[in-house]
Amino acid sequence: MPRRLATLLASGALALLATLTIASPAAAVTPAQKLSVLSSWTQTSASSYNSWNSARVNRAPWAEYNFNWSTDYCSSSPDNPLGFTFNLGCYRHDFGYRNYKAVGQFPANKSRLDSAFYEDLKRVCATYNSVVRPACYSLAWTYYQAVSIFGSVAAVQQADIDRAARMKADAEAKARQ
Repeated sequence: MPRRLATLLASGALALLATLTIASPAAAVTPAQKLSVLSSWTQTSASSYNSWNSARVNRAPWAEYNFNWSTDYCSSSPDNPLGFTFNLGCYRHDFGYRNYKAVGQFPANKSRLDSAFYEDLKRVCATYNSVVRPACYSLAWTYYQAVSIFGSVAAVQQADIDRAARMKADAEAKARQ
């Protein structure tokens, strides 16, 4: 629990720093400022995700940071496998990968970016009913393993999705009995 509290406090402090940075008088964004905001938006916490998502939908205040907002979502894997909405988790993961590569800080941050991706997907799964949630968690783990090992969710195989589909169908059938 103390580690979680420390992570939550750290992400809150980074978000506050990012807010104060943007509220300062007009000046060129320094590399340190860009890294600070980037870090605050790529942590494993829900508050970090929410800050990134708010910026994603309102990019104008962040224009001078020159972030790369491009995405291919979940690459060649389904963005919403079996109806589970993984697309925004994939988007934030792309954001982290692309922007840390652009500032030459990718290797030092890859593991955290992958962990944040997994936490994002698990938060998605937690919104589904308990009957189908295990299938969602199974897919979240598969997507995480793909990025962790291969650096891309393109490594997810159709067999992985089929296995989760069977798991979901079996769980729904048992729930109806």
